[in-house]
This record gives sequence, structure tokens and C-alpha cells, in this order.
Amino acid sequence: MATPTVSTGTDTPALKRSIGFWGLTFISLGSIIGSGWLLGALTAAKTAGPASLVSWVLAAVMLAVLALIHAELGGAYPASGGTARFPLFAFGTLAGFTAGWATWLQAVAIAPIEVEASLAYLDNIGWVKDHLALLKDDGTLTGSGIFWASLLMILFTVINIIGVKLLSDSNTVTVIWKTAVPVLTVVVLVSLTFHASNFTAGGGFAPHGAHGIFAALPAGVVFALQGFEQAIQVSGEARDPEKDLSRAIIVAMMIGAAVYILLEIAFIGALDPAAIAQNWDNPIGKGDFGPYASLAAGAGAAWLAYVLYADAFVSPAGTGLIYVATSARATYAMGRTGVLPAVLGKLTVRGVPLVSILLAFVVGELMFLPFPSWQALVGVVTSATAIMYAFAPVSLAALRLRDPDRHRPYHLPFPKVLAPLGFIFANLIIYWGGFDVTLKLLVAIFLGRVLFEVTLALTKPAERPDIDWRAASWIWPWLGGCLIIGLLGQYGSWGDLKVIGDGWDAVVVAAFSLVIFYFAVSVAMEAEKVGVVVDAQRAEMEAIEAEVKLAD
Repeated sequence: MATPTVSTGTDTPALKRSIGFWGLTFISLGSIIGSGWLLGALTAAKTAGPASLVSWVLAAVMLAVLALIHAELGGAYPASGGTARFPLFAFGTLAGFTAGWATWLQAVAIAPIEVEASLAYLDNIGWVKDHLALLKDDGTLTGSGIFWASLLMILFTVINIIGVKLLSDSNTVTVIWKTAVPVLTVVVLVSLTFHASNFTAGGGFAPHGAHGIFAALPAGVVFALQGFEQAIQVSGEARDPEKDLSRAIIVAMMIGAAVYILLEIAFIGALDPAAIAQNWDNPIGKGDFGPYASLAAGAGAAWLAYVLYADAFVSPAGTGLIYVATSARATYAMGRTGVLPAVLGKLTVRGVPLVSILLAFVVGELMFLPFPSWQALVGVVTSATAIMYAFAPVSLAALRLRDPDRHRPYHLPFPKVLAPLGFIFANLIIYWGGFDVTLKLLVAIFLGRVLFEVTLALTKPAERPDIDWRAASWIWPWLGGCLIIGLLGQYGSWGDLKVIGDGWDAVVVAAFSLVIFYFAVSVAMEAEKVGVVVDAQRAEMEAIEAEVKLAD
């Protein structure tokens, strides 16, 4: 095993510790409130009808449990790219890489998704449609659309290159705006037009039953609510991560969930009863990319429609800005641990992971080609996020056993219940995403594994990180099992055989999850190895802090 080394010299650039509690809170909240609020309510209503409210509450509960788990881990082990490093501490290099790769897969795709959502919404404005022609008739980007999308991606990249303090400051202003606008929308729509009868129209409260409620989660609901972990991803740049991190995550999650649930209530109540008298296929109008703006105009609040069109730029752009940083910090973390080329873990003299940021820009640009719309990629991103989240509960349980004396500013309540429950929740989200989506993700994760092996082969033997194969032995049985259950289950666009019936499928997922959870915890690295890895990380952070003080 290569002994972890830490440079204590002052000539190594360091991540700048400049983000306080509100900066961390707004980074998480800014990623939660993005294009999901503009399009999520419409997609959920079309899938589940009024019972989409249950989908939002269910998703909020599931993600709240996962947020609390991340809050304890983030407070105890603050480090940039934390979601990749938690499994590294508990299960070693291979697990850390797999979690980091899943983190990167979902993060690198979100900036282009948010840009596409913004442009699609703005294309409903007459002047934009006539003079810029951002979209083709089928909703995909035109040449002009790709140009403006690329311009936004360049802007995100430049802000991230300038530095994380500017990211935090610009994001704070953005989040205040894009939290206020949804709240204003709820107040205006509920006060001007609210039809209580809509909640039982078009086939009743749950026209598609429990299946519709669950299917709505990967169709945009979970995507809208996910993002609380973003404060963890930049925790290495937090001024006081042990004090601020857990509080920031919890506050951001509570605000985000409340806003989305209120938005769904206002959306359903404001619909024209005639549009949903028979079904929920097109509650607003076919091809309408600006549902709240249309409702506002129909209620006589044209001024609000203009505000919403402005927000159609601000909300997705703010989230895209954050995720360029997130994807860069994921590859930065993997570069630092030696599982991806070391150049990705290098910092500029300003403490910015330049190469990782540029990689995020290039891959984000390429995403516009195979996935030219918000709807085309949202399910894939949701399931990738669930895979990323699933590593946290098993890591927490393992680290509580192997590293029990670690100072934990926040303690997860009822950890023996909530940790396995969080793992079950993550696997249910993967399952509801469908067999076809899981298959695509496993192919992408396998390709990442190939890159991992190539990187190791090109690394000098003395510098290669030790691979604890036993500690990581649960990962592919878990992923393979998720794929098989999806094949036999009820969800997906193609490939699902529908062998396991509704209701029983959730039982199967839960039972399988518990088997994998306890097996994973049992094969985690020994306490001595965990201590070495965690202490090396702590020493590295102390060295960085010393460098920052000297630089100041």
C-alpha cells in the first residue's frame, strides 16, 4: 500500500476557506431550486394527477433521511468532493472511485440540463422565438440554441475559474431571487385562481394509482429536490465546516421541500378545470414549456408571467453554475486520491481546480448532442444521484463501527433504523427509474471502471493506492441486483418483464437492500486502515489551512 503523504510546504496552492453558514446553505438551496420548480410540477401532475402531492411528500421524506445521513458524515469528515470520500474512508479506493464516478456522471450532466430548461422556457417569449429561434419544432436546440447554450456554459466556467468566493457571493444573490419568485408565484396563484375541485378531477385524486405516484419520483420530483449535498462538495472551502455544514444541509432541505410542495398545490389548484376533466395528459397545453407563466397570464397577472420568464433564466442558470463547480470538485477529489489522472487534482495559485473545471465544460458541451432536452436526461440524472446517495448510509454505518471516537458535530437520530432505511430509499428510487435507465448507468459506471484500471496501470507501482478488494466486494453484486430486480419489475420505457407485481416489488427491493447493507458493513475496512486514511485526510486539511494562513 502506498503510504499517504501530505505536503506541508507553502508552495502548494490550496483550496480557499471562504464560505460561511449562509454561503453553504445557499449553495445547497441553489441546487435544489432550479429547473425542477419550473417543470417538475407539470411533469408530476401528468404522471400521477393530484396524487403528485403524495409523490412530493414521499420524495421529501426519503431525501430528508438521506440529507440527515449526509449531515453527520459532512460534519465529521469535511472535505471537498465529500460524497466520493466517505466511501473511500469506509471501503477503500475502489468504493471511493465508484461513488465519485457516479457523482461526476450526475453532476456533469446537470449544467447542460439546466441551460436547456432555461432556453426552452424563454423560447415561449414571442420576440425570442421570432429573432433567436432557440428550438426546433421537436423541442431540440437549433444552431442558435446551441450557441446561446454554449455561451451560458462558458459563463459558468469563467465564474468557477475566478474562484469559489465569487461562486458563493454570486450564488447568494441568485438564491434569494429564485426562492422569492416561487413563493410569490404560490401566493399570487392561490389568491387569484384556486379550484379545489381539481384535486379530484380527471379520474379522481390518484388516476394512475400507486404506480403513478412512484413513477413520478424519477420523472422530475426527485430531480427537483436533490442537491442538498452540494454544501458537502465544497466543504473543504468552508470557514467552519464542523459547525456550519450539518445545519446548512438541513435548513436548505427544509426550505426546498416546503417550496416544492406549495408549488404543486398552487399549480393543481390554478389549472383550468376543463383541461383536466377527462385526464391529466395535457393539463396546460401540448408543447407548453412555461406552465406557471401560462397560468399567471390566464389568471390576469401578466406582470407575474414576465417575472417568471426572467426567473426561467435565473433559476436554471444558478443551479447550472453550482454544478459546474460540483463536477469539477468530484474529479478533483478523485485526482487527489490517485484514481484518475493526477492533473485533475492540481490547483492553480488561486486555489482553483482549473483542469477539472475545463473538463466539466467540455463534457457538458458534448451532452447537448445525445440529450437535447430536459426530459431526455432527467431520469438518468435521477438514478445516478440515487446511486451516489446510496453510498452514504452504508458508509455512515461502517464508519460508526470502525471510527467510533471521531468527533461528530451532528448525530443522526436512530442511526440503526435510519441508515438502512436511507439505503432502501435510494434503491427504491433507482428501481422506479426503470430497467432501461439502470442499464445505461451501469454501462457508464463500467466504462469508468475501465478508466480507473488504465489510470492504475499507468501509475508507478510505489504510488498506486491500495485496493481493498474485500471491502469493495459488495458493490457490483448490489448494482447487478438492482439491474435484475429492474428487469423483473414494473418500471421503465423498455426491457422490464413485469414478473414481480406492484407492491411486492417494493418488498423485494427492501429485502435485497437490507442484505446488501449489512453485508457491506461487515466487509468494511478494518479500523486501523480507516484510521490511516481518515487521519491522512485530516493532516492534509490542516496543511492546507496552514498554507492559507501564510498566504493571507
